[in-house]
Amino acid sequence: MNGYMDKILFVDLSKNRLEIKPFPDELKRNYLGGRGLGIKILADALDSIGDPLDESNVLIFATGPLTGSGVPLGSRYSVITKSPLTGTATSADSGGSFGWKMKKAGFDAVVISGKAKAPVYLYLKDGAAELRNAAGLWGKTTSETTAAIMADVGDSGAKVACIGPAGEKLSRLACVMNDRFRAAGRGGTGAVMGSKNLKAIAASGDLKIEVADPARVKALQKALVTKHAENGIAKALHDYGTAVLVNIINENYILPTNNFQGAHFPAADKVSGETLAKTILKKPKGCHSCTILCGRGTLVDGVETEGPEYETTWAFGPDCGVDDLMAIKKANDLCNELGIDTIGTGATIACAMEMSQRGYISEKIKFGDGAAVVELVRKMGYREGIGDEMADGSYRFAEKYGHSELSMSVKRQEMPAYDARGLQGHGLEYATSVRGGCHVYGYMVSPEVLGSPEKLDPYVDKDKARWTKTFQDLTATIDAAGICLFSSFAMGAPDYADSLSAVTGFPVDDKEVLKIGERIWNLQKLINLKLGFTRADDTLPKRLLEEPLAEGGPKGRVWSRTPLLNEYYRERGWDIAGRPMKAKLEELGLEAMAPVPFAK
Repeated sequence: MNGYMDKILFVDLSKNRLEIKPFPDELKRNYLGGRGLGIKILADALDSIGDPLDESNVLIFATGPLTGSGVPLGSRYSVITKSPLTGTATSADSGGSFGWKMKKAGFDAVVISGKAKAPVYLYLKDGAAELRNAAGLWGKTTSETTAAIMADVGDSGAKVACIGPAGEKLSRLACVMNDRFRAAGRGGTGAVMGSKNLKAIAASGDLKIEVADPARVKALQKALVTKHAENGIAKALHDYGTAVLVNIINENYILPTNNFQGAHFPAADKVSGETLAKTILKKPKGCHSCTILCGRGTLVDGVETEGPEYETTWAFGPDCGVDDLMAIKKANDLCNELGIDTIGTGATIACAMEMSQRGYISEKIKFGDGAAVVELVRKMGYREGIGDEMADGSYRFAEKYGHSELSMSVKRQEMPAYDARGLQGHGLEYATSVRGGCHVYGYMVSPEVLGSPEKLDPYVDKDKARWTKTFQDLTATIDAAGICLFSSFAMGAPDYADSLSAVTGFPVDDKEVLKIGERIWNLQKLINLKLGFTRADDTLPKRLLEEPLAEGGPKGRVWSRTPLLNEYYRERGWDIAGRPMKAKLEELGLEAMAPVPFAK
């Protein structure tokens, strides 16, 4: 099957052993690659995995068939593991060029187990792999690590995915950074990497990625470039970056402020994508094969970096009551250097601010204090002072002081920048997301706010279960295929089917596209059930269930849990407890993972 390098590298760090195995065609057909392949490998290893930060955990880096295939926006790779933040089966996606270069180095996936006796990094090149000493890199920031490894391998074109000090210190908010400014950001993947004494993976090489039908891929390139160019959302992302959403979400009174105490920020425009474009934007940036270029190449005091993106802007801005774009920018850049998730970090700071406001902690941390935000990021990254307690996320921090209700999280993962009290469908995605509070596992903001592919009333429950399931299933396939989620603004299931068929040579239709995603979603759900998650975990913070919004269109509304959840379970073919039933498991070929007792 084309579109693959047909090599999966298994690395046992405890035994210093590397083994290359073929990528079975059956796994390609059923799970594609990326998130799908990683979840399948995690499921097969689950019985031997203990604590997420124990050496028994596995960490998988996986690309998809569309990664580096020539299909526009085909740049992604996934990092899959048992999350130290949530305890769920998790995946975190990233763009840039690392995923493409990993395939050019000869590998579809790398599966890492065990723990090295001393710090190492993994070097991939032209179908071969080796472990190298990284003792001199321990303690370095991500940019320092990247530069040092590129010099060590003698290849300025090498791509590096690494951790910073936050990962080394096992912060449950730590992420994996690649290409300096791109992050596999959520779930604590960087902490798992740090727990294994693995500082980085570097990839070099120029092996050819074969596609089944080059002429068809070329025709698709032309057609898809046109589709993206004609899509209004894609154009807005190019012009103003993802932070174009700041004013849009604020105008809909669903922009969480002051740790979700409100949902409208009067000074939102000061930190908007439009303001960023007028002040510090140097040029739009994109990942490998990107035609949208939503990234922000920014210039401040003569130093060029990237970002901040929308979620980051919100987390360090409105959620913390901060309207200083430069403070947000500093916090963003510091997170990139330390290797720590911007959403979780900002939301944890906002939680600490409310706890201080209510007198639950002795530290004086005030909403609106941009300088304090920047300093707390540094403390969290290095585990200094109160930052040591905050480095494991808002839930554990708030729980320690007896007020876990102030953690705006789902399954201990902080929710991102949309208030579910004004978005019934997106709230359902938050609550049911198999990796915890998440917007990119099923972006219901698209139909409920942006009107893509059609406009839905955000305040009603009707049909939201069906829409949420469809978005979740399609997104799982997108992640497994190795293509950017933003492709979905212009592409539908038939476009993904055409792309997969042209690249792999294996016939795929739009129904199969959704079926693959449904299989991945259900397998991830089954893992979580086996790990002890229940219906009680499919919920939102008490505030969103009981405290109505006070302003704008969603005034007086809360999130409607019970009817939405019941309908969603029915739509998925699950029982009332949220367990996939026998017929659904048989349909998806997942009988072997059936929960006990078997749901009939």
